[in-house]
Amino acid sequence: MVPDRIEREMVLRHPAERVWAALTTAEGLSQWFGSVAEIDLRPGGRAYFRWDDLDQESVATITIVDPPHRLAFRWPIEGWPGDDAPLTLVTFTLEPVAEGTRLRLVESGFTQVADHVARSAHQANSQGWAAELGELEAYLDAAA
Repeated sequence: MVPDRIEREMVLRHPAERVWAALTTAEGLSQWFGSVAEIDLRPGGRAYFRWDDLDQESVATITIVDPPHRLAFRWPIEGWPGDDAPLTLVTFTLEPVAEGTRLRLVESGFTQVADHVARSAHQANSQGWAAELGELEAYLDAAA
């Protein structure tokens, strides 16, 4: 059985407003999430991400903007042919804690496609989020 969701949680040693800016501005996103990022920060707005090293790009639709607590977007399942790919939901939740900010990431919706596609997309995104969240932490720490 393929898991339907990816969940990651980490505590960043930075205030929620700073983490929020890294998640929601083109300048912040392009420092840790791909090579190029554009974002229209409103429900229904578009976000564009490009990873030059992977020769890959993705377009997402923003669904929730609740500064500086929650950001959510839908984007296509990796590996689906054509332009009508089913979408997963990615949600970032920020919570102030004594050490800084607890970031919780959940991506869900993998089981809506065939098992082999879901398994491949889940594995790729699991590895991707591990790497990207590490880069987020490094970016925030370096800019401190």
